[in-house]
Amino acid sequence: MSKLTTIWTYIRQHKYLITIVTFLVIIVFLDENSLIQRAKYQQEINELTNEIEKYRKQYEEDTEKLKELTNNPEAMEKIAREKYLMKKPNEDIFIFEE
Repeated sequence: MSKLTTIWTYIRQHKYLITIVTFLVIIVFLDENSLIQRAKYQQEINELTNEIEKYRKQYEEDTEKLKELTNNPEAMEKIAREKYLMKKPNEDIFIFEE
C-alpha cells in the first residue's frame, strides 16, 4: 500500500502538470489532426500548388505556340521539318547526331 499511496500523493501534487503534459502529447502525436499530420498536409498542399503553377506555365507556353502555328504557316513548316523530318520534293535531309 505504501507504493500506491506514494503514487497517489505524487499525482495529487502534480495534477495540473500531468494534465497539461497529457493534453500536449495527445495534441502533438496521437490526435487524428495532430500537429505532425497538419505539417504533412501543409507540405502536400505546397507541392500541389507548385505543380499547379508549373502546369499553368506550360499551358500558357503551349497556347502561345498554338497561336503561332495557326497564324504563321512558316512556323508550321519549320516544326514539320525539324520534328517530323518532312521534306520538299527533290530535297535531301542530313541528320547530325551528337
